[in-house]
Amino acid sequence: MRNIKLILEYDGSGFSGWQWQPGIPTLQGALEDAIRKTSGETLRVTASGRTDSGVHALGQVVNFHTESELSPHSWHGALNHWLRPSMRVLAATEAESDFSARFSSKSKRYDYLIINRRMPSPIHRNHTWHVSYPLDFEAMKEAAALLLGTHDFTSLRATDCDSEYPVRELRTLDLTREGEMIRLSVEAGGFLRHMVRNIAGTLVFVGRGRFKPGDIPAILEAKNRRAAGPTAPPQGLYLVKVDYE
Repeated sequence: MRNIKLILEYDGSGFSGWQWQPGIPTLQGALEDAIRKTSGETLRVTASGRTDSGVHALGQVVNFHTESELSPHSWHGALNHWLRPSMRVLAATEAESDFSARFSSKSKRYDYLIINRRMPSPIHRNHTWHVSYPLDFEAMKEAAALLLGTHDFTSLRATDCDSEYPVRELRTLDLTREGEMIRLSVEAGGFLRHMVRNIAGTLVFVGRGRFKPGDIPAILEAKNRRAAGPTAPPQGLYLVKVDYE
């Protein structure tokens, strides 16, 4: 058995998330269908993580074990032939037999995009969160700095998150603004369910004046989802990169 590693880019707008579901268009299902059409094999692929419905990826990593003798180059071309244009294999390589896209990863980077202007954008509506009211960007940056480091992120994870260990280390958390576009970039060894979207929603509440930057420590200490801001919508979220070194 050979182990093939893929790097994927996709627009999640037309899919019901990553995870395979019977009779529903999912990213995993689309990729596994392309594999079946390429090699005749019915198999399950492993992703670095499951993205929710509407979430995008610039560097999702996937691996699968195959009996096919197709070269990585042939896999690359054949899969892109069968995949719809909103999903593309950027690279295909042969990995060590024990490589796992999920369990071998050391860190991930996510970006969250907010378009901050009065009118919504027809162009960016499926790829950003439209926030129509003015935001205090400097207050948001001040609040973001207080989230860096190792914390219990119970207040910033989904209520149905099944992770037994809510402590995570945010290695980087950068907030930048260019014109009407705000970008939140976060990197960590691992994330809790909806963690990035909840961070984005909480920072927007800071920018709106609902919270002060100094409220962040109390929000974390509360260990209560209701203490933080709303869950930002999925279409602004991008899985940018997965590192294995």
